Amino acid sequence: MEKQRLDKFISSQLNMTRSEARSAIRTGKVTVNGLYCRDSGLAVNTQADIICFEGTEIEYKKYIYIMINKPKGVLSASNDKTRQTVVDLVPDDLKRNGLFPVGRLDRDTTGLLIITDDGAFAHDIISPKKFIPKSYIATLDGTVTKDMVEIFRKGVILADGTKCKPAILEPIEENRARLILFEGKYHEVKRMFGTVNLGVNELHRESIGELHLPEDLGSGECVEMNKKLLILAQKSTAYTF
Repeated sequence: MEKQRLDKFISSQLNMTRSEARSAIRTGKVTVNGLYCRDSGLAVNTQADIICFEGTEIEYKKYIYIMINKPKGVLSASNDKTRQTVVDLVPDDLKRNGLFPVGRLDRDTTGLLIITDDGAFAHDIISPKKFIPKSYIATLDGTVTKDMVEIFRKGVILADGTKCKPAILEPIEENRARLILFEGKYHEVKRMFGTVNLGVNELHRESIGELHLPEDLGSGECVEMNKKLLILAQKSTAYTF
């Protein structure tokens, strides 16, 4: 049984601050088990008590997980004073305090990104120790060769001497390739291709673990992830290098 202060419960489940939650409670917008409650400090049972805001029951979720098809030009950040972020794109019915993107995609990179308020989950997805693959489709200004595939397989050494983990590079057509990574360094994809004198014109992430971006999820659209999708995202894959 998990208990929380009523104001914390309201704030955590809805897109409002603690002070806004307390104000809503004081003004009679909240009921607990059918009774109006104006006590912000009331300890409520998150699993058993029926808590309503303006007449609508709140379905308690300890954490929320959102899949977004990130569009080009949007920051992988929680907030920014001047530029649009991925959290800005989350619809009101999914938005709540504490949301952040799991890892980051460069501003001009598109594709699969997860937004959550669960720090432990995010750490597992990002950690190289978990060996969770992230797959990208890169549009390049040249052609991938067999030698390049071997260089990536052995682990690219970046210009600053940083050694990358082994990666899988698969040519698709003349100027497109699939790259599967098991870590997430700053601007890693562009820096890796730079070591073999290839520029990246476009980059799109298609999968995390065994979670693939749905074809029907349009650019900038979000969908809440269910348990099945969460399991897919956390699946590591045993590759032989």
